[in-house]
Amino acid sequence: MDISIVSDQLIRKFSSRVSMSAGDRAQIAALPFKLRTIDASTYMLREGQHPTRCAFIVAGLAYRQKLTPNGEREIVSIVMPGEFVDLQNLFLDESDHDIQALTRLTLAEIPINALRDLILACPPAGHALWVDALIESSIHREWLLNIGRRNARTRLAHLLCEFSVRFRTSAGADMAYELPMTQEQLGDALGLTPVHVNRVLKSLETAGLIARKKRQVSVMDWAGLRDTAEFNERYLHLSQQPI
Repeated sequence: MDISIVSDQLIRKFSSRVSMSAGDRAQIAALPFKLRTIDASTYMLREGQHPTRCAFIVAGLAYRQKLTPNGEREIVSIVMPGEFVDLQNLFLDESDHDIQALTRLTLAEIPINALRDLILACPPAGHALWVDALIESSIHREWLLNIGRRNARTRLAHLLCEFSVRFRTSAGADMAYELPMTQEQLGDALGLTPVHVNRVLKSLETAGLIARKKRQVSVMDWAGLRDTAEFNERYLHLSQQPI
């Protein structure tokens, strides 16, 4: 992939958050990107490591996870194309969680020092990164509510609604998308067992809300799935306008 294509993607990303001058865009294009492709299940960063790079996802999906001392896992977020993997590591000395590739990933890696220098030299870029970090925090709050206060059916329906909206935003997908998560991984994101996930997926399918073909999920009744999920996309801040 031509690195100029990646810089154009990143410029569009920043420009969707804040108005940028030609000089601002030139500074972003001058960042020392390094393209890298990694296989599914590869660890990008482990808890306790000192981060040196910040990655922008060009293609594929990643997830963040926390592990208990006895090895039980909670998947705490999914990162999609057009998103930075972990902005908090710009200013924290060590990672407090693991980041792992969910699918094969194409990444544009930027040295942390270069991104810090950009923030100082180009305030609009810092503004854009702030907006992204705040939206990331908003999604975390919704996931916390989802796992803590919704029943299993509503919980899973909510995750499917979120994925549908985010896939549509990042990749232009319609009401069908590839969900490359095993039932175990879905359970680790929702606090459910794989058996319970399977049961709930079947109930949503029986109700005519979704259809499945292997890992392809098609939303058959968007209004019904939204109602089941108690889904309101406000927390995704899709209407956020550049300032």
